[in-house]
Amino acid sequence: MNILYERLVMIVLVLVLLVVMWCMYDNYYVYSHTLSNDISKFKPGQTDAAPEDSPISDDMVAWITIDGTNIDYPVMQGTDNVKYLNTDPFGKYSLSGSIFLDSRNAPDFSDDYSLIYGHHMEYGKMFGALDDFLDSSYLNSHSSGTLIIGKNAEKTYGLTVFASMRASAKDEAVFDPGKGDIRQFIKEHCETYMADTGQRILALSTCAEGDSVTRTLVFCYID
Repeated sequence: MNILYERLVMIVLVLVLLVVMWCMYDNYYVYSHTLSNDISKFKPGQTDAAPEDSPISDDMVAWITIDGTNIDYPVMQGTDNVKYLNTDPFGKYSLSGSIFLDSRNAPDFSDDYSLIYGHHMEYGKMFGALDDFLDSSYLNSHSSGTLIIGKNAEKTYGLTVFASMRASAKDEAVFDPGKGDIRQFIKEHCETYMADTGQRILALSTCAEGDSVTRTLVFCYID
C-alpha cells in the first residue's frame, strides 16, 4: 500500500513538473517571438532603411512612438479587428500579433476619436507598458510621443498623453468609435487626467493582467 501511494505521489509530482516546464517554455516562446527592437530600422524617415524597402505589409497605416517606453511600433489595420491579433507586421502568424488600429477608424487618423489595440506582453513589450501610466507621476514624465502617418511618412503628429484608466471591454463609449461621448467618459472614469484641449483623441488599449474583460487604456491628444 505504501509503495502504491509513493508511486502515485511521484506521478503527481512529475505531472506538476511537466506543467511548470511547459508554462515556462510557453512564456519563453511567446516572448522570444515578440517583435524585437530591430523592427525600428523600418520606421519611416530612418536613414538606414528606405520605406520602400520595408518588408512590413501594406496594411501598415502609421508608426507610433511613446517616448521613454518600449512603445515604438508600426500600426497595422485590417478589414476587421481579428486579423492582427495573431499576425505580425510582416504578415506572418504570431501569438503576440501586432499593434493595430480599429477597423472602423479612418487610416489617416482624421477621426475625432481613434482606437489602437495591442497585446499585454511581459517586460513592457507591445502594450505591456500601458499599466505604468495608471500612476500619475509616471504619466506626467512620459507624456510625449509621435504618430507618423503612412509607410512613407506622409504626415507626422505629436502625441500628448493626458489620461489613463481601466474599463470594461463592453463599454461602448470607449470601444465603439463614434458612439458615445468619449470626452465625458474619460472625465468621469479616468484614474489620471490632464485638461481637455479639444484636440483629436487617440486611445491605446490592452488587456489588464489576469482579466479577459477589463482593459487598460491610455489616452493621447493628437497635436
